[in-house]
Amino acid sequence: MSSQNRTGSRRKQIISITGLALAGALALTGCSPEAAKGWLPTDRGTTSNTGRIMDLWVNSWIAALSVGVITWGLIIWCIIAYRRRKGTTGFPKQLSYNLPLEVFYLTIPLFMVLVFFYFTDQDQRAIDDRSQPADVTIDVRGKQWAWDFNYVKGSVISEDLHEAGVQAHLTGNNVDKDKLPTLYLPVNKSVDLELNSRDVIHSFWVPAFLQKRDMIPGKTNYIRVTPTQEGTYDGKCAELCGEYHSEMLFRVKVVSEAEFQAHMDQLRQSGNTGLLDSKYDRNPDLNVKN
Repeated sequence: MSSQNRTGSRRKQIISITGLALAGALALTGCSPEAAKGWLPTDRGTTSNTGRIMDLWVNSWIAALSVGVITWGLIIWCIIAYRRRKGTTGFPKQLSYNLPLEVFYLTIPLFMVLVFFYFTDQDQRAIDDRSQPADVTIDVRGKQWAWDFNYVKGSVISEDLHEAGVQAHLTGNNVDKDKLPTLYLPVNKSVDLELNSRDVIHSFWVPAFLQKRDMIPGKTNYIRVTPTQEGTYDGKCAELCGEYHSEMLFRVKVVSEAEFQAHMDQLRQSGNTGLLDSKYDRNPDLNVKN
């Protein structure tokens, strides 16, 4: 066998082994629990929305990876199949256009974008659906650099109550989470979070809920969620809002309805009746709800 044939055979062997190794790695990774949930920091049953968001995320990555593998495979195939060989002179035949190929290049990406848009829009509409009244309404006020929580009177809450939070203080040691502003939510009750800012743009983010929304002065944004798993979850401001942005931390406690009512009673006994509304904003004239 000539040296040229041996080199070609070795190259094919290397390509085959590499392809099998990559396929094996992808298959093994796909079997892990982390891969099944897209390496997201939560479980499917944390809220009414986490499963839907997780499915959209994972399926989008599968579709994108499939397109990437096909594209990379075609690129590598073209590089190998149409490489310039030893002894070749001149240039290969040049084509000015290929109408069927150009139609293919146009229609396939357009179809893919429309499919992605359809499923994203469908899930977004379902997540943000507020056509039915929520069981609990909480007015969340972001401020430099803490949080106020107003529990609005309704079917679950018997009267308006509030809880004013204070800024966390990071000293390089562990944060005392018991001193962080804490938002209480009753499990299996639909909750409307009305998101408002007292000063600059903030962003309400609970990573375990897989939802984040900006808080803009003069505008009310909303998050509709039904927490379905009891527990304590970390939250933070996700929009750079000033010098102590990193200390704008809070917690969310999802508790039983009995424990939620006990916390409401505690606020009532502490004299925290009424709402800390827009009159405490830095620019109250801008606070016009939309």
